[in-house]
Amino acid sequence: MRPSRIPRDWDKVTPQWMTAAIATRHPGAVVDEVRVILRDDGTNRRARLGLTYSQGSGPETVFMKAHDPAHRLVHLRNGNLFGEARLFRSGVELEVDHPLVYKAIVDRLRLDFLLVMEDLTARGADPRDSTRPMSVEQVANGLRGLARLHSRYWGFTARTQPALRWVKTWKPTEGWQVGLKRRIPIGLERGAESLPAEIMRLSADELVGIWARYVGSLSQGAMTLLHGDAHIGNTYVLPDDDVGFLDWQVVRRGDWSQDVGYFLIGSLTEEDRRSSEAELIEEYRRALQVPIDQLPSSEAAWLRYRTTPAYGLAIWLSTMGTDGWQRPEVSLALAQRYAAAFVELETMGALESLST
Repeated sequence: MRPSRIPRDWDKVTPQWMTAAIATRHPGAVVDEVRVILRDDGTNRRARLGLTYSQGSGPETVFMKAHDPAHRLVHLRNGNLFGEARLFRSGVELEVDHPLVYKAIVDRLRLDFLLVMEDLTARGADPRDSTRPMSVEQVANGLRGLARLHSRYWGFTARTQPALRWVKTWKPTEGWQVGLKRRIPIGLERGAESLPAEIMRLSADELVGIWARYVGSLSQGAMTLLHGDAHIGNTYVLPDDDVGFLDWQVVRRGDWSQDVGYFLIGSLTEEDRRSSEAELIEEYRRALQVPIDQLPSSEAAWLRYRTTPAYGLAIWLSTMGTDGWQRPEVSLALAQRYAAAFVELETMGALESLST
């Protein structure tokens, strides 16, 4: 198997292929055995592989990620198929903690990609999901990391960052809306006993329209590089309480608020969010290193933040309407958090104010 080919089965990864995959980071290493330790297939194919060496040294384990054929067309329709692999192939610096990538392959002909990454457990990373919320200080650390990322690429264009000229600007494309309209009705039905009455009075079409209105606003003003999918399930906490971000498939260009609101609201209990969100938005704002005339004011930042539940609410109602994409308890917890914030932050009014 050539080094540029994507393995169709994790058992088919040869020592020669893996030697070539890690060569840029470990040029003297020669792998003599590859074994599958864990398979964790979901919307992508994933596995942890163990490595031994006949020469030199390298990682004892690596994490592999490629597309699952059953979900490939959904990612293609949403414009997410190659984003993560292209991002890491570009070689740009991401000034927030993220997995080290040894090799990234984009196979356009077969509509596939592959990442060979570090195994984060070797650094003591603790992957989180909505059933294990973060502390306020951990979320503050994550926001500081996002501020570093956003500051580095504040106002970037294809001219200023040619390696990122391919990054899409956030837009409410028909591809996204088709999937949301199909699944949100099922999500509303499944969450009927757990969601606020104010949410249940909205139809699926209205919720998709609100989502589209919010996403359309992300192309206004000074845009930056966004993770794009910064919910708690795509994060990990390190032993020093720093927070890292994985799964960069939805990488986008747009307003900072999408990363910040999606991460903050989904990562805290509702009680912690209510008591700390105003100070956390200020913490993010203070951490931004951008031209003073482009720094959002406290009032503007708070208004922007109040609009963000529109995104997470639609996404997680839609996810609740699927089978097998996420565990039901994970989806329900996130739908509840974004729904509560949507009501309490008066997101509809904030969207109205933003457009005036």
